[in-house]
Amino acid sequence: MTYCVGMLVNEGLAMMADTRTNAGVDNISSYKKLHVVETPGERVIALATAGNLSVTQTALAMVREGIRMADSEEVETLHTAPTLFRAAQLVGHAVKSVRETIAPSLEAEAVDVSATVLMGGQVAGGALGLYLIYSQGNFIECGADTPYMQIGEFKYGKPILDRALTTDTPLDDAVKLGLISFDSTIRSNVAVGPPFDLITLERDALKSDQRRIEAEDPYFRELGARWSQALADAHRAMPAPPWMTDRPTGLKAI
Repeated sequence: MTYCVGMLVNEGLAMMADTRTNAGVDNISSYKKLHVVETPGERVIALATAGNLSVTQTALAMVREGIRMADSEEVETLHTAPTLFRAAQLVGHAVKSVRETIAPSLEAEAVDVSATVLMGGQVAGGALGLYLIYSQGNFIECGADTPYMQIGEFKYGKPILDRALTTDTPLDDAVKLGLISFDSTIRSNVAVGPPFDLITLERDALKSDQRRIEAEDPYFRELGARWSQALADAHRAMPAPPWMTDRPTGLKAI
């Protein structure tokens, strides 16, 4: 399993992905799931993948080598797509094509061929954006009402984003919230694990910052410890249920 998140705020975009692809007592492997196409000053496109690895790997290879869409005579890649929307169309077409090609043989072996992609970034002359691309090739765009998108094992990391992330959240705070959501996820699900890949992109900068966060990263470890302590302090500071405090404490002596 995996966990990937993209957060689109007024200041910019942050995307994170874990690297765990298999989980078990003695069977854990890693694979990079955050891929970046960048020409500084011209475009930055980041793709985070979840689901069947053979589908996502092949689809990414297709968009790197080039796709001829039905509405065009030109071979297009993520380096040549004129807009981020067109890039989402290319990726959606690739994912759908791969699934339709390999699905019959893999499904016969009861192999799940579903795959999803988070794609975010900016192409010069266009707006910063974030898309969620489904296995069927269709996609939706991130909006202001919910300024984030998740794929994979996201339920454990969702509550913190629902409660704290808004479009007005500064980009550095968005990164902090994203890391807390990852810390919450790995504490509850062995199928998600470090290291994590992170990309941040300030709006209209067209140049990204990329880094890998290891399990022993001092900031990540301190953030997790402080978050756990803050939760413990918060629940202790809240009043007990009144029906519990008013209950009899014991029988009176006869």
